[in-house]
Amino acid sequence: MTNQPEDIDALGLSDLRRLVLSVLEDNARLRGEVAALREENARLKGLKGKPDIKPPATPSGMEKGTDISESAAPKNKRRGKSFRAAIEDRIVKAAAVPQGSRFKGYEDYTVEDVRFEARVIRFRRERWVTPEGKTITAQLPECVDDHLGAELKRFILAQYHQGQTTIPRLVALLHMIGLTVSERQVVRVLNEGKELFINEAQEILRAAFRKAATWFSVDDTGARHKGKNGFCTQMGNHLFTFFATTFSKSRLNFLGLLRAGYADYVLNDEAFAYMRKRNLSALVINKLAAHPARRFANEQAWRAHLAALGVTTLKVHPNPVLVATEGALWGAIADHGFLDDAVILSDDAGQFNIGEHALCWVHAERLIHKLDAFTEAARQAKEQIRGLVWGFYRDLKAHKTNPGAASARYLCRRFDDIFSRKTGFVALDRLLTRLRANKPELLKVLDRPNIPLHTNGSENDIRCQVTRRKISGTTRSDQGRDCRDAFLSLTKTCMKLDISFWDYLGDRLHILPKGSVPYLPDLVATRT
Repeated sequence: MTNQPEDIDALGLSDLRRLVLSVLEDNARLRGEVAALREENARLKGLKGKPDIKPPATPSGMEKGTDISESAAPKNKRRGKSFRAAIEDRIVKAAAVPQGSRFKGYEDYTVEDVRFEARVIRFRRERWVTPEGKTITAQLPECVDDHLGAELKRFILAQYHQGQTTIPRLVALLHMIGLTVSERQVVRVLNEGKELFINEAQEILRAAFRKAATWFSVDDTGARHKGKNGFCTQMGNHLFTFFATTFSKSRLNFLGLLRAGYADYVLNDEAFAYMRKRNLSALVINKLAAHPARRFANEQAWRAHLAALGVTTLKVHPNPVLVATEGALWGAIADHGFLDDAVILSDDAGQFNIGEHALCWVHAERLIHKLDAFTEAARQAKEQIRGLVWGFYRDLKAHKTNPGAASARYLCRRFDDIFSRKTGFVALDRLLTRLRANKPELLKVLDRPNIPLHTNGSENDIRCQVTRRKISGTTRSDQGRDCRDAFLSLTKTCMKLDISFWDYLGDRLHILPKGSVPYLPDLVATRT
């Protein structure tokens, strides 16, 4: 300690400046860690934390800032289709029309209204007693299967899943109009006998993966199930959305979800190629390749196969069981004909880096935006790089509209020029080096101009899951979790296919004529 002042005195001005900047950067990092630990401590104690109020747009504003001019942009753009009800005409006659007047047609005045009332139907079933003493009771109509009618079930499903209403508030609303429905009955409507809907949501994913999805974006968010913290993964594009809640967000879990409900493991060329790419030991690959078994019905059969080959006892790096299992999952995905050259677009979370992978530019620029700059020179360097990135992003959007080999080569050179710069701002230079290493994924759009440059679609889709988590907390059963994920998937998919979710429920609950709303997987498979 006594030598420290002498050491500091011996430092030059430039060395002292670097030392101060290093201390400031470490201090900013530690302050962020302390704040995060305080919030976690408050959460564990059951205290109220700092309100999480997010801005309406991304912090950088890059996507909005690089849009076309306001005069050329379409105004009042609405997502989805407006489903207008049928119009009932009522003639209003004019009073005291003078004799000799000429009729000039009608002037329309539209009033929108709704009729919302309770209906309670009492079926008085005849009862007869035969001479032998046997009682005969009249059968209920085929459309009646319990004490809640189809229209009421339709209303409950629409209000809960699309309207994001909680069960207590939904029950209170029904009581208010004169129905005596209990919370338990509402839960049964939401969860029981919904296999048709769960299967249709799963088939949507399979149809998209087989035929329609040349790209899809992914994201995940926290979810609670059975009182434990889990994760909800979203997958979707302009045609479909699919949600799945699990207790893991690993690459192994994501590969399992990409099987779209199948449980098998397959060893084929794609599986072995994946293992080699992940640097699995040649000893393990040779053991798996030498054995005649190639298909395994479920995880239990696959694990037993690995144990029989002695793979579970091998002490090699990387983990042979993990990488071999990932490879077998990737083989199953290919075996089912899924993801044939489809691009997976993500925010750079490691578990999504599989197959043809692209990265979100908004998330990349956000990393630059969030850097703490402590000197005027650092602030200027940061803003200069942000300006270059914004300009480059604008030109990428122009290339998507009018792709060409010459513009692709030019954009590659510009990318290298921007992300190879040395600004003197150490944190910024490190980040630029990291982003340059992601060049193939950030510039995937040069080869595939049909894919988006950002994951805004996924972030918009997943908000309904975030809302449901905030207002309803946890699901208590696997059936409840599957129904929640399936119905939110169906709601979002209907919106993207310009189908009224209300009409969809009416068709599936046999309220509307059969075939009023086509099978959603067929629509996804035939649209591009």
